[in-house]
Amino acid sequence: MQLLTIGAFARVARLSPKALRLYDELGLLRPVEVDPASGYRYYSPDQLDRARLVAWLRRLGMPLARIAQVIALPRQAAADAVGAYWQEIEIEISARRELATTLVDHLSGKDTAMTDATTTITLRWASACERGLVRQANQDAVHADDGLLAVADGFGPAEGPSASEAAIGALARAGVSAGEVLNALDDALSEAAAAVTAIGPPFGTTLTALVRSGSRLALVHVGDSRAYLLRDGVTHQITTDHTLVQSMVDEGRLTIAEAASHPQRALLVRALTTEERPDVELREAQVGDRYLLCTDGVHAVLDESVLRESMREDDPAAVVTRIVEHAHAGGAPDNLACVVADVVATT
Repeated sequence: MQLLTIGAFARVARLSPKALRLYDELGLLRPVEVDPASGYRYYSPDQLDRARLVAWLRRLGMPLARIAQVIALPRQAAADAVGAYWQEIEIEISARRELATTLVDHLSGKDTAMTDATTTITLRWASACERGLVRQANQDAVHADDGLLAVADGFGPAEGPSASEAAIGALARAGVSAGEVLNALDDALSEAAAAVTAIGPPFGTTLTALVRSGSRLALVHVGDSRAYLLRDGVTHQITTDHTLVQSMVDEGRLTIAEAASHPQRALLVRALTTEERPDVELREAQVGDRYLLCTDGVHAVLDESVLRESMREDDPAAVVTRIVEHAHAGGAPDNLACVVADVVATT
């Protein structure tokens, strides 16, 4: 079979030579042959389908590391993986739509308190927070009530004050009223950040929280604690870790498997401070949704498939019990905190 030069292959595949070189570097599409003297790459026409698939997945916005996983799968499994990815994107777009609608209403002077029609849901929750089986102190914190679900993972000397408790405590005390949700939430987060800053370095904390206002949930996130959503039988991670290795995964420099064992996997690139704001998005609560918020003492120990299976337990308390059991079975090397909440209709 006659091989194609990188230029000819790029023209047929409707890709640039630069893109092909990147795909080669990341292991997505290796050339069949490389000239040892010039380094020039040659491709087989049989590689066109794979090249086009990579290009199409890039147009979907799929991260390169995830593309590497998809193209390694059998066709039906790859199709299922693309479908799952797009469902995650649609959930994210829905959340952004809620935020955009709120901003439009706010800028148009249409902010109003939530009506009774939008307050027909409530939350049913269970939580756990413990030091694990190795650490001598617990720097994690958790909070759960009908208006606020939160987990935080503090860092700094173990004998010092708890940055995680300071952040969650300030957020809980500040409260978020209906109406101008974003402004009220911004003020509450400023108080939480100020409470941590007052402790001073080297103390700090992650923070992942759901704040309920009527039928809306504001998702707040900074650091490497996580939020998951179980909807229509499928569990999605709805936060992105603010860590060095996650940024390397997003850039295609690490695979997800490599990131899991990387020596710097716990190195944060963002935490709660007065200078850097958490990510905030608004979500419309749907009856039947189940949320899990957890620190890395949970998600770094439990295999992803185990975590997702645990989310299918009968009620939040059973989910929490199963998660703690699995964490202990894995040695529970870190503090762990989690809260599981179901969105239910009021009676």
